[in-house]
Amino acid sequence: MQENRKNIWLIGTGLMGQEYAKVLTSLGSDVKVIGRGEENCSLFAEKTGVQALTGGLAAHLQTDPEVPEYAIVAVGIEALTETVLMLIRHGVKHILLEKPGVGYPYEIEEICEAAEVYNANVLIAYNRRFYASVIRARELILQDGGVRSMHFEFTEWSHVIRDLKKHKAEHENWFLGNSTHVIDTAFHLGGKPVEMCSFVKGGIEWHPSSSVFSGAGITDVGALFSYHANWEGPGRWTIDIITSRHRFIFKPMESLQVQKIGSVAVEAVVIDDSLDKEFKPGLYLQTKAFLEHDFSVMVTLAEQKRMIGEFYMKMSGYSRP
Repeated sequence: MQENRKNIWLIGTGLMGQEYAKVLTSLGSDVKVIGRGEENCSLFAEKTGVQALTGGLAAHLQTDPEVPEYAIVAVGIEALTETVLMLIRHGVKHILLEKPGVGYPYEIEEICEAAEVYNANVLIAYNRRFYASVIRARELILQDGGVRSMHFEFTEWSHVIRDLKKHKAEHENWFLGNSTHVIDTAFHLGGKPVEMCSFVKGGIEWHPSSSVFSGAGITDVGALFSYHANWEGPGRWTIDIITSRHRFIFKPMESLQVQKIGSVAVEAVVIDDSLDKEFKPGLYLQTKAFLEHDFSVMVTLAEQKRMIGEFYMKMSGYSRP
């Protein structure tokens, strides 16, 4: 892998932090890892070969006046807002913030205000935009003249999720923290929504606001879209993109299948997914783009604020406190 020496802080030593460390090591970056408890930091070092500082970010900022060029925030969803605000106010100018960027939807406003005051560039890490399957689909869609229509589903396996030991914020905002992986990818390929009707019903113990979702609309490239999810029944994530010549199918999202017009056959599209197999899918190219200031495919803070305020709140059935 190529050298990409940058002064970067990685905040968080959990599973996502471990995945980022593998990528940063491969890129040759000068990384300082900041974690909390000694047990997690020891496990991090065992898994990655990189030593992590204990005690947490707040304590570290009190003793270290250094301001890194870059920072990656890979803490739990409940700590995303607090962590990124500390970095912004410390003077860090380029921050890659793990999706969805906040623990609760309304927190996005405070982050946007701080980023504007301190002139910080904060990007939301939706790594599925960098899947080999998505990159190849983008190329093929362009060749076909763009997306005409699409459908996506984001059914979650409630019977599995309910038993996961997660922070309350993660369970209650599962749509925002998890389902938007699918939704962001669909709108990335088919255009951002400009009109949308949404319907929600139900609710389950760990996600009381909603459990069944349906809706439709039109995007800024003129593509019609529909979506559905039922967390109380069987299903899986899927995206169907239709152009004038092909139907592109993501099922699972790491792969790409195609159906040609005039045929019922569904064929696999050959993709070079070697990086997605060596590292967590999409993470290598996403991190490389961030360090090289290639933000063209990335989700900006303003974009995430708009999507949350105008669309994700409607789709999820969430309400402000």
